[in-house]
Amino acid sequence: MTSFDPGPAGLLDELRWRGMFHAASDGLEARLATGRPISGYIGFDPSAASLHIGHLIPIAGLNHLQRHGGRPIAVLGGGTGMIGDPSGRSSERNLLDVETLDANVVSIRRQLEHFLDFDGPMGAQVVNNLDWLGPMTLIDFLRDTGKHFTVPYMLAKDSVQVRLDRGLSFTEFSYMLLQSVDFAHLHRTMGVEMQMGGADQWGNITAGLELIRRTAGGEGSGPEAAYALAYPLLLSPSGTKFGKSETGDSIWLDPQRTSPFAFFQHWLNTDDRDVGTYLRWFTNIAPDEIEALDARVVSAPGAREAQRALAMDVTTRTHGAEVTRQAAEDGVALFAPEPIRDPAALARLFASVGGFSVQPGAAGGGVAATLAGAGVFASNGEARRMIENGGLTINGEVIRDATAVMPPALDGLWWEVRIGKRRRVLGRVAG
Repeated sequence: MTSFDPGPAGLLDELRWRGMFHAASDGLEARLATGRPISGYIGFDPSAASLHIGHLIPIAGLNHLQRHGGRPIAVLGGGTGMIGDPSGRSSERNLLDVETLDANVVSIRRQLEHFLDFDGPMGAQVVNNLDWLGPMTLIDFLRDTGKHFTVPYMLAKDSVQVRLDRGLSFTEFSYMLLQSVDFAHLHRTMGVEMQMGGADQWGNITAGLELIRRTAGGEGSGPEAAYALAYPLLLSPSGTKFGKSETGDSIWLDPQRTSPFAFFQHWLNTDDRDVGTYLRWFTNIAPDEIEALDARVVSAPGAREAQRALAMDVTTRTHGAEVTRQAAEDGVALFAPEPIRDPAALARLFASVGGFSVQPGAAGGGVAATLAGAGVFASNGEARRMIENGGLTINGEVIRDATAVMPPALDGLWWEVRIGKRRRVLGRVAG
């Protein structure tokens, strides 16, 4: 049975088992071995009003920290979000105004509450770095931060090197110093000892350690010490980029941007080669259970038990148990051979997977003409051939006559169209 110390001393062991450990600064392992709680932070870019599944990586880092008795701090970059971070990017991000960033910060805080416990003495906290970067003057910045870094030191960072040939503005060049200010501020005012982040942030994180060392005497393992912890960049074993749908779109945590049904299906469709990794990174499922699911992927891949466990866990924590149950049931209904007769289910599925619309009164020109006109078939001839072969069913009724009017819409609004054995299209009366 695989188990880990539930306190701080077990944090790195669990991250290593889950494949989430990339590097740690000197002294961190010894600091965690003391068993004393530690506060750690990760920064989030508030350039959108919602997080997406790529942000589940840093969220998982904070979640594991809290599970091992630490205090997680989420720093929302209201200040640095107005500057831009060159790490892992080929161009500068769009700069947003303060009002938009403030609204985004509020939305993101609400989403983080689904994953982190904000109650109690070790409850999570959300802070906005605009609160301390905003009042800072240029003189303050140059005097208190800039003088501690040489240009060669900054140029040596990988996050800067990858952008030099393609162009890097001074604004973005200064980002690592602003991130260093964040770490030093949190270390001084909130006792935050550790910054966490992806491997691509290692240079920025260690710059923060350098600023703390120079300004707070952060040597050794005393109360002024500070530490860094990085997790690897998540590269899919199947060769696809994590965090995007098959069409390249982001999968958002906001149900208005990505429906719970589509969110659930994204995880359910995980490749067999990826599912073990995702179970380790994005769930708190016990190691023995994950290993048992790994074995089922090999012995019974068609059952997709691991994918279902992954989808249920992540969707439940993102959208809640009842919404997840409904999304799972809708998925079963969508791919089941029986017709869907529940108007509410059809409405949810139409919102998630789309379909065709027919103007009121336009369904009387014959089934073939109506479906061809709505784009379900490429032509009337294609629709007629499908009907003649007995391959078209609408609301559970096999269509025999291509010139007959469309069957009555379910609840006056919906058509469920089955084409052949595998294709299903939903339609509605426009209005």
